[in-house]
Amino acid sequence: MSPMSETRENPAFDPPPVPRGGEADDQITLSLSSPGEKQTVIEVGGEVDMVTSPHLRSSVLDQYAAGAELVVLDLDGVTFLGTSGLAVLIEVREAAHAAGVELRLACTARRVLRPLSIAGLVPLFDIHDTIDQALAET
Repeated sequence: MSPMSETRENPAFDPPPVPRGGEADDQITLSLSSPGEKQTVIEVGGEVDMVTSPHLRSSVLDQYAAGAELVVLDLDGVTFLGTSGLAVLIEVREAAHAAGVELRLACTARRVLRPLSIAGLVPLFDIHDTIDQALAET
């Protein structure tokens, strides 16, 4: 046997497997509150990626269907915003316009604002520093 094959067969030199398909792959939290009539705040936490973005999309669209006139997405708790998350934000923005719902974002986190900026999406959204500011704007 060559030294290479001896090393490959020795499990002590193999890196540990990366866990897949468990809870670590779908970490998103969504907390809903209604600070006023026909107003909904959705606080988003964790990763918004191709695994978790459908959950965010359905939660936001459910609020439109329930008659919300203003939806604020608080994105400061987001730890990762992938391209699928950006796509969902565009989708829910378009759906809000079609439904006559006002969508506002509350966020100061660079990990969210930078991907939005790089993609050229900042001008498409009504972005505020805090939830209170997003609710107060008219």
